[in-house]
Amino acid sequence: MTRTFNPESYGKLLAEYQPKIITTDAENEQAIALVLTLEHRPNRTPEEEMLLQLLVTLIEQFEETHYPIPQGTPNSMLVHLMDARDTTTEALAEVIGSLEIALQIVNGDRTINKTQAKALADYFNVDISLFT
Repeated sequence: MTRTFNPESYGKLLAEYQPKIITTDAENEQAIALVLTLEHRPNRTPEEEMLLQLLVTLIEQFEETHYPIPQGTPNSMLVHLMDARDTTTEALAEVIGSLEIALQIVNGDRTINKTQAKALADYFNVDISLFT
């Protein structure tokens, strides 16, 4: 049985929770708490699902504005992957072909060229764009 969306029921939910553009951390926390409640509610109604989607959109908008994720550099991506996978500079030298160049890249003294980017992407099994 497919449930149909009921505008009157949705209007009551909107009146009860009064969602709006989030402008403070406190409002964001309240919205997150409501999202968690709705996410864990079994058999959500279509109206609750719509409210959930609205709240998630408002939270994402607030967090993208107030907590932007900085774009990483190819070097910072490499260092992160090395840390995450416990990779040594010596192991990286085998991929790049030179310990001296690997050290320069890791230390940020040298940029990663296209050939090295391809080799690193293959080694870490990631998209080459992380290194270009």
